[in-house]
Amino acid sequence: MHAGPGVDLFASETFATTDVHAVWRRLRQVTPVSWHPVGDDGFWSVTRYDDVQHVLRDHTTFTSEQGSLLTLLGKGDPAGGRQMAVTDPPRHARLREPLQRALSVKEVERDLPRIRSLIRELLAPMRDGGVFDFAGAMAAMPMAVIGSWMRLPPADWPELTRLTAASIAPDDPAYVGSGGPQRTLVRAHRELFAYFQDVVAERHAAPGDDLIGVLLGMRVDGERLTPSEIVSNCYSLLLGANVTTAQPPSAALLELAGTDTLADWAAHPELTVSGVEESLRWSSPAQHFMRYATRDVRIRDVTVHAGEAVVAWLGSANRDEDVFARPDTFDIRRRPNKHVAFGVGPHYCVGHTVARVALRTLFHELLTGFTDIEVVGEPVRLRSNFIAGYTSLPVTARGARP
Repeated sequence: MHAGPGVDLFASETFATTDVHAVWRRLRQVTPVSWHPVGDDGFWSVTRYDDVQHVLRDHTTFTSEQGSLLTLLGKGDPAGGRQMAVTDPPRHARLREPLQRALSVKEVERDLPRIRSLIRELLAPMRDGGVFDFAGAMAAMPMAVIGSWMRLPPADWPELTRLTAASIAPDDPAYVGSGGPQRTLVRAHRELFAYFQDVVAERHAAPGDDLIGVLLGMRVDGERLTPSEIVSNCYSLLLGANVTTAQPPSAALLELAGTDTLADWAAHPELTVSGVEESLRWSSPAQHFMRYATRDVRIRDVTVHAGEAVVAWLGSANRDEDVFARPDTFDIRRRPNKHVAFGVGPHYCVGHTVARVALRTLFHELLTGFTDIEVVGEPVRLRSNFIAGYTSLPVTARGARP
């Protein structure tokens, strides 16, 4: 058995208090495939880029249907085979294709003016020169985008944002409620599913052309999705948007504020695309995806047995020295940049186009609209083994002259 690094990669606190990139670097160098015990169970950590690609592409050997996140280790996933995120091909492709069409470049670009207006509104308070919680503002951005695409009332957006955050970071001080993390997690899931049950029941009579309407009209293998399947996929879409898109801007600003690199980027708006891709690689907001081996399989010099959990660390793959030159440098001109921040293989993020457009717009508005951006307080890292991010990032800035 190849033992892990002596650092608990299951505990969410590790990711808030430890330089996890140093841990992953050591694992890549010494034991790129290692076993991490968790009580009477455990999981295999896969940290090298090529191995992460292998695990996430080979759905016949590594299934997603028993759970794709460490929070479900050893528990199974009741949504397996019904929710797109935890369904293997070929059914996965039939669930994905209608949503992929609805989230196409053409459809996203049609919504660009609204996205730009919303981002300007979120950034506007920075213009007064006072302390501005940049991470807090970014947490609201993806909800406003996906909320409109799902035709959810704006009055509900703040609470939906809080509930999705609580569902992936239930022991974070910002979200943990009475009764502790487990009760927080159960309560967040229950409230989100109850919310969407009501929405789906209301929409059945008159489905629109929004994402929920797409799910209501979808047929898979000749049959419509059941109400519970629609609700489960609504939850998955909301979670995927809210807990990932918010993080790259904060990570980038924390690294670059006050540096020549940020000034260089601001002076070269043509670098928006490569800069955004680097922010995705750098932040790797979704830190892992879990799979279960369906048969005995060799990964490097390790035999993973059928039924064992395998965790592919995207954050580690995106700093693999064999793939990325100077991986610990934020390079706004990095090309090529074959990061796996959106995953890889069949489960490549269905909303990647929306996320990229929102992030490009955000960075353009930030870098052309503001100068003298500085981090002026201690950032607060999120406690989560799934999402790498921040719950608070105090900054100041000056509004650029028109």
